Amino acid sequence: MVLSLPSITARPAVAPGAWRLARVPLLAAVPLLVVTPPLGVACLLAAAITLWFHRDPRRSPPPAGVVAPADGRVSVVRREDDRVRVAVFMNVTDVHVNRAPDAGTVEAVEHTPGRHLPAFSKESERNERVRIDCGEYEVTLIAGAVARRIHPYVEPGDELDRGDRIGHISFGSRADVLLSPSYDPDDVRVHKGQRVRAGETVIASN
Repeated sequence: MVLSLPSITARPAVAPGAWRLARVPLLAAVPLLVVTPPLGVACLLAAAITLWFHRDPRRSPPPAGVVAPADGRVSVVRREDDRVRVAVFMNVTDVHVNRAPDAGTVEAVEHTPGRHLPAFSKESERNERVRIDCGEYEVTLIAGAVARRIHPYVEPGDELDRGDRIGHISFGSRADVLLSPSYDPDDVRVHKGQRVRAGETVIASN
């Protein structure tokens, strides 16, 4: 099998800013591999882990339904007044790139400072977050104990298709979807504890 040059030299698909984070250990590895090889190898490993944490694999959204905003495990399914909220907890080993649950137009992107408590705890309601309001639905990206930076990719006026990238949270945490009022609990297609894939797993349909 003959590999073309682009397939050999192409960078792996990662979230924006990942190469910047990996650059420091990569640059440090060059002299250290000569002077202190074990430290040089450690720096290369740190760079590789950083890129792996920020990997951005391709996804194939289904033609219908509301899809998961994140890779991870469903941590919340509950009714809030006339809406239903579905939350996905991202472990540090999950893909951290978040995706639009459905088509829509971004109406607002709001950042709320807060604490950095474990995202699976009840106290996480006071954590730092970014709310992306798409009118019919909302996505909230919530920082956790390890995650310290939320990076939204969208701004008001952006048109989204189902499965489009909308942001990432460095080193995991939680992504919530507040479904449209047209969905009720019987329309939810996932259960607490279920593993889901961003942009592919249907979490609600009617």
